[in-house]
Amino acid sequence: MTTTSTDHRIAPDAAGSGGLRLDGVTLTLGDGDSAVTALDHVGLGVAPGEFVAVVGPSGSGKSSLLAVAGGLQQPTSGTVHIAGTELTALSDKERTAARRRHIGFVFQQSNLLASLTVREQLLLPLHIDGRLGAAARTRADELIEAVGLTHRAGSRPHQLSGGERQRVGLARALMTSPAVLLVDEPTSALDRVRSAEAVQLIAEQTHERGTATIMVTHDTAIMDAADRVHEMVDGRLS
Repeated sequence: MTTTSTDHRIAPDAAGSGGLRLDGVTLTLGDGDSAVTALDHVGLGVAPGEFVAVVGPSGSGKSSLLAVAGGLQQPTSGTVHIAGTELTALSDKERTAARRRHIGFVFQQSNLLASLTVREQLLLPLHIDGRLGAAARTRADELIEAVGLTHRAGSRPHQLSGGERQRVGLARALMTSPAVLLVDEPTSALDRVRSAEAVQLIAEQTHERGTATIMVTHDTAIMDAADRVHEMVDGRLS
């Protein structure tokens, strides 16, 4: 069931020690008269296995929310906790390691490497992390099956449809068993049917694998798959 909260500070303790929690997060971009408040005292908790959608128009702060939640950008004030770790207290090097181990990103464009097969796309993150072994290969095959692409495991991106590339991106994001999954406009390049399928797949994988998932989108027609829906306006969640 989808619900919308009107509280400015939304369930900051819901994530406990295993999910995602933002407390009083403010992000100011620029200086002086040109300064813009991209995020305004945002509080949000997402529990393991919970799928939260954040909707809002372009420029409302949705991308900034993902950037701060994923440790790609430090907030001006406030804290971000992931899997019991205060992300905002880490050094740049430590934050990079935390992103690699605990956070999965699904971008608007799949950003697949043209020279790699579907299976190789999934194995690459663990190869970079020095954890490429038999268990990783088994997990890659399981995820490829979970997203319905076993018959495409040896295909390269140019041989895949837009929907198939998006599914590869989701499977790749799940390869490290992330505590948090951050999804940015996953249906922007898909038609209505493929959009619904992609979002339903994200919801299923969130619940089955116990990730704390935030999806930002401007498409209000695909929100029914989410456990909770919030609207972002001028950097505030409502």
